[in-house]
Amino acid sequence: MTETESARSPRLDRVLNLIERVGNKLPDPFILFGLLFLLVAVVSTAISALGVTVTVPGSDEVTPIRGAFTGDGLEFLLTTMAENFIGFPPLETVVTIMLAVGLAERTGMLTALIRSSFGNARRSVLPYAVGLVGVSASVMADSSMIIVPPLAALVFKAAGRHPVAGLLGGFAATGAGYSTSIVVTSLDALFSGISNEVAETLPNPGTLVTPVSNYYFNAVSAVLLGLLAGLLIDRLIEPRMIRNGVPREVADGEESDLKVALEPAERRGLLWAGVSILIATALVLVLVFWPDSPLANADGGFLPDSPLMDSVTTLIFLGFAVPAIAYGAKAGSITRAADVPRLMALALRDLTGFLVLAFMLGQFIALFNWTNLGSLVAVSGADLLQSMHLDGYPAFLGFMLLASLLNLFIISGSSLWTLMAAVFVPMFALLGFEPGFAQAAFRVGDSATQIMTPLNPYMIIILGYLRRYEPGAGIGTLVARMVPFVVPFWLLWALVMTVFYFADLPLGPGMDIHIQP
Repeated sequence: MTETESARSPRLDRVLNLIERVGNKLPDPFILFGLLFLLVAVVSTAISALGVTVTVPGSDEVTPIRGAFTGDGLEFLLTTMAENFIGFPPLETVVTIMLAVGLAERTGMLTALIRSSFGNARRSVLPYAVGLVGVSASVMADSSMIIVPPLAALVFKAAGRHPVAGLLGGFAATGAGYSTSIVVTSLDALFSGISNEVAETLPNPGTLVTPVSNYYFNAVSAVLLGLLAGLLIDRLIEPRMIRNGVPREVADGEESDLKVALEPAERRGLLWAGVSILIATALVLVLVFWPDSPLANADGGFLPDSPLMDSVTTLIFLGFAVPAIAYGAKAGSITRAADVPRLMALALRDLTGFLVLAFMLGQFIALFNWTNLGSLVAVSGADLLQSMHLDGYPAFLGFMLLASLLNLFIISGSSLWTLMAAVFVPMFALLGFEPGFAQAAFRVGDSATQIMTPLNPYMIIILGYLRRYEPGAGIGTLVARMVPFVVPFWLLWALVMTVFYFADLPLGPGMDIHIQP
């Protein structure tokens, strides 16, 4: 560490310590939403006793605020617990998609794809390969933040570049770009389910949000953010590692046992996976363009609603499961038919934490909607924004900034979107904006700052990798090296959203920015 960095570290440490102290006071997300559930119950009962009502624009019906601790409220609480959990919309899509994604990961197909992408990249374009792969690696869920960085460090070193630059760049691209990808991920299914659960209580809920409703926005964002990550790695991070004399060799002399080069069986597996997905895609296209296609709507089209759009979850499932089975059969990770359900079961086991949290998220959203507190907050908030003349894009900029701030303390995307969607989806819908647009705006703030908060558990893992090269590195060292990614990522991502907004571009198939009258 240089003298300048040493002088700055006490101030940086104080800021980091403050973030860590405040964040550590937040309970576990399950407990947090349990407390919020109780808060909604108490507040709704008090407001209900005062006879408060709300009239949602577009509806002539006067809606009373219902109290949880009333006769009707107690009946609701006692009779709908299981329904609130099983009916939690993200469950059906997330669990279905994760069965296939988990199969693709556990057969080794996804890791082989990443290694192939890195290994085939030339030295000069390697940082951009790391950036593009890292931003889209969220298809592997949280495991991407463990797999991509050490692989990037290894391939950087093999190419004669600084391994620490690869390590840091891989983590920054994966973490800061976690909310977007050039392929549809389980996060798309999770967010869309939460958005629909909240929007369905509105007189005009807008267009149904599907896992592909943000696809155009995501694809553009992923490519641009991936290229930006590569530029930052190449022009800023690696030169800084060299100037500061950061070691290129691990301190303990023991190199990672990770491999970049693919085995012949893995190459055959990827070839068969590619062939299988092409065949599956061709079959779907034949079905789509078949005269009187069963996937078309009554008008013969596909947007905004049609059986094709309702089949998105199934198509995503097949898009991962079919090539995963083909890969596993050729690579040797699937040797008998029984291996397929076994690997799926292992993938489902990884979802147990989400299932437990989903139980409480489902109870919170159901009660918030039933009490009509969401309508009251949304109407009041919309009126306030309009009175401040912040009913257009400035309101969304403020919303994105708020999401980035909260993301320092609540790094779980599902938890944060559940909390913010309950208020902002109805609020922005009353201002004429699609729930899918509010969801897209949330993505900007959801990921960028999570690579600089000590509350991100994966920072500790990356710090462990970093200390192999720099034994004296601390959390402040890691945060300082992540900051150069945070601000450019946020600004570019916000700029992409700005272009989509002012050009009135669709965010995905059938998803506009404004609710159509």
